[in-house]
Amino acid sequence: MSLADELLADLEEAGDEGEDGLYPGGEEEDSDGEAVEGKSEGLEDIPEEMEVDYSGAESVSAIAKLRNSKLFSEIMVKIDRYVGKQRKNSEVSGPVESDPEYRLIVAANNLTVEIDNELNIIHKFVRDKYSKRFPELESLVPNSLDYVLTVKELGNNLDKCKNNENLQQILTNATIMVVSVTASTTQGTMLGDDELKRLEEACDMALELKQSNHKIYEYVESRMSFIAPNLSVIVGASTAAKIMGIAGGLTNLSKMPACNLMLLGAQRRTLAGFSSTSLLPHTGYIYHCDVVQILPPDLRRKAARLVSAKCTLASRVDSFHESADGKVGYDLKEEIERKFDKWQEPPPVKTVKPLPAPLDGQRKKRGGRRYRKMKERLGLTEIRKHANRMTFAEIEDDAYQEDLGFSLGQLGKSGSGRVRQVQINEATKARISKSLQRTLQKQSMTYGGKSTVRDRSNGTSSSVAFTPLQGLEIVNPQAAEKKVAEANQKYFSNMAEFLKVKKEEKI
Repeated sequence: MSLADELLADLEEAGDEGEDGLYPGGEEEDSDGEAVEGKSEGLEDIPEEMEVDYSGAESVSAIAKLRNSKLFSEIMVKIDRYVGKQRKNSEVSGPVESDPEYRLIVAANNLTVEIDNELNIIHKFVRDKYSKRFPELESLVPNSLDYVLTVKELGNNLDKCKNNENLQQILTNATIMVVSVTASTTQGTMLGDDELKRLEEACDMALELKQSNHKIYEYVESRMSFIAPNLSVIVGASTAAKIMGIAGGLTNLSKMPACNLMLLGAQRRTLAGFSSTSLLPHTGYIYHCDVVQILPPDLRRKAARLVSAKCTLASRVDSFHESADGKVGYDLKEEIERKFDKWQEPPPVKTVKPLPAPLDGQRKKRGGRRYRKMKERLGLTEIRKHANRMTFAEIEDDAYQEDLGFSLGQLGKSGSGRVRQVQINEATKARISKSLQRTLQKQSMTYGGKSTVRDRSNGTSSSVAFTPLQGLEIVNPQAAEKKVAEANQKYFSNMAEFLKVKKEEKI
């Protein structure tokens, strides 16, 4: 068996297995009771790991058969029939799967997946054909739909890149500038009329499929509000329709645990070798919905688990036709948003906390005669106080002549370090009381003059003074000295006390 025969055999086996579970029941009945096939006629799976060359295909209709299939035309006709009708939530009674429009929504939602695969196939066909004229365009315009529209606009004439209003609606100005510069230096060759005609046919088919896909999305979003209002509020109408279709209905979805609901749609879609990035494992429709994708990448898996749990609750409410106005869905979505905000809050600023108060409380102070006697017994005596006191800027003598720095302090010295020393009689070494000191000071003061011998006054001082007004006058030469002595005795003597200032009474 040749390699081509093995490839055809693998494609036939893949076609018999089905379209990755897009139609779980195999076949669905439409509103007229006819069986709707779960797969378009002649559309076969193409392994993702295999690059298929469509350059040898004569026409795009030979490889892209979805638009001309019976399934596509029937679903679009039924959508046109239901678009103008307005339905209310009260019209749904019993299991929602028995409603004919619900089955149409599931089939239409699954059809969008096939349309995406068909667009990838058409993009591959156009790329292989147009690479002969402009091979660098594929790397400059990575988006499949933008690439197809650009090919249709340019054709053989690459000079249309400059000042083209239609192209400005498709690509950005920076991309147009790069495309125009690259087109001027490309090594491609001109295409024939037949090749251009086949390219235009493929581009028109891609645009028609894109419009049909947009029409299906609008219809599904308009009808999910009465089939699953609460579920649609959380993840959107499109995602709600996808997970309902792949789960086999709203009833089966309500019976499914949240861990399984998160994995719905995790299978790889047929991309015909165009996958730019490897798909994340264990990520389904819930992970790729807008509610989860707005978060940073490190929080998306955690958010997908939370949204799946809330979708399970919302689907159970919708299966029993409760909360038709979507109040439960709005409450669940608000809870989801609160948790999302909580996850993204910045960490709290670390504050320096003071040390806690010690557990031991203040000790009770003991008082009384016994405690006072103990303090007297253990307190420092006057001798120890003088021994511990040192004179500033004076070299002390060692007490034992061998312990450096150990001295007797103020013991045996006249000065005790006090500001005002206690008056002691030098003759008897007895302490003089304050009253006796005042008496002795008064006795030492002489009134009526002092002798020059005792007071060491100037011997030429006289009690006769000459004044310009009265002439000769007898004065006391020690009168001024007496006033000074009295003032010094009052404020600066060793027995001076604090003065009591009498307040003047206010009149």
